[in-house]
Amino acid sequence: MVQIRTARPGDAGPIAEVHVATWRVAYAGMLPDHVLLGLKSAAERAYWRRAIAARQSDCSVFVAASEDGDTLGYGSAGPARPNGLSFAGEIYTLYVAPDYQGKGLGRGLLHAMFGQLRRQGNETAMLWVLAANPARFFYRAMGGTLVAERRERHFGAPLDELAYGWDDLKGLAAVRETAHHGRAGGNG
Repeated sequence: MVQIRTARPGDAGPIAEVHVATWRVAYAGMLPDHVLLGLKSAAERAYWRRAIAARQSDCSVFVAASEDGDTLGYGSAGPARPNGLSFAGEIYTLYVAPDYQGKGLGRGLLHAMFGQLRRQGNETAMLWVLAANPARFFYRAMGGTLVAERRERHFGAPLDELAYGWDDLKGLAAVRETAHHGRAGGNG
């Protein structure tokens, strides 16, 4: 059983470990090797400790935790950063440990973040993903619509990015709730 919950200060270290592991797998061949090899859990831990503690920024951090407390994935969301698009909320990060991908954790984290964005008054959301990242298919399967493309420099490398958007988080939540009740209310 996996629990999707708001991150606590003690989650910073495990989030950092998932961050480093997922980046090394997901971005191999996209980002320079020295960047991926240079990732350090200690530096990431400090960043996530600050992000979790900084509740006043409206940034919410969620984790997918196993029954024994292991962090299997994480995500963060908040107000959309300036980007010229008309979305109120933004998914900043969403990563699931390589061994746990394809098990519904990303879906659970994404919906938890959509729910938090709605509670903060955001009815729309978007995110940026590297165009070469296979996760773009997940975002499309989750109802995201391709809304923009751009080229950005990351660690000295020019990379193409795609923006996926959701223009009705309330409707998305209603569809998810109906589907959930349909399964739960079956013959059992």
